[in-house]
Amino acid sequence: MPLMPGSAPYHHEGGQIGVLLCHGFTGTPQSLRPWGEHLAAAGLTVSLPRLPGHGTTWQEMNRTRWEDWFAELERAFDALRGTCSEVFVMGLSLGGCMALRLAEVHGPLVRGVVVVNPSIVNDAPLLTLAPVLKFLVASVAGVAGDIKKPGVTEVGYTRTPVRAAATLPRLWALVRSELHRVTQPVLVYHSPEDHVVKPASVAVLRSALGDNLTVRECLDSYHVATLDNDAPAIFEGSLDFIRTHASVPLQRD
Repeated sequence: MPLMPGSAPYHHEGGQIGVLLCHGFTGTPQSLRPWGEHLAAAGLTVSLPRLPGHGTTWQEMNRTRWEDWFAELERAFDALRGTCSEVFVMGLSLGGCMALRLAEVHGPLVRGVVVVNPSIVNDAPLLTLAPVLKFLVASVAGVAGDIKKPGVTEVGYTRTPVRAAATLPRLWALVRSELHRVTQPVLVYHSPEDHVVKPASVAVLRSALGDNLTVRECLDSYHVATLDNDAPAIFEGSLDFIRTHASVPLQRD
């Protein structure tokens, strides 16, 4: 099936430090590609997979669930582990949720976590009805493209596939229930003006992670901050995070 422009996965073979980037729900690797290229230019090995059902049609995505997306991330994580001495995981929105799940499951094999406007709380009332709604309607209005910077667009679906969305509450509940397993350092970038994810997710992380957590605000960006005005600060801040927490030095190409 043809891919939407910009939806192809991205991989760069760099040094001993690997970074796995996780895009968001109904989004594509395009939303994180500049971040990945910035990290690659610093000498890192970067993997940015396309999650199953994303970047094609929302109808195809309706045939997938969160377990399929997470399995793809685990495959990419295992591949990085095979070539790198240590791996950091980073993600946007739902990708941030799954990055935290990787840290819960793989423990010290994940060196650190950076997430941008992570989604771990069901703050969309309609999703509460999704298990029933999926039998009535196939899709609802999409959430892609929440960007403040003029002239910038996100490649993603204009419709939200309801059957796929109905699997999200189980993932959120699982991640929240096991946040105590996240002992790695975590850096969160949070946009106070976010029209997709409400502040409750960051509040949960503050309560659960304590001193392991650092939160920085993106005051000039909306939800897709990795394509917005604060993107340069996110990119360079994530590099500083790696420099601080990696046990081996960065190697430039």
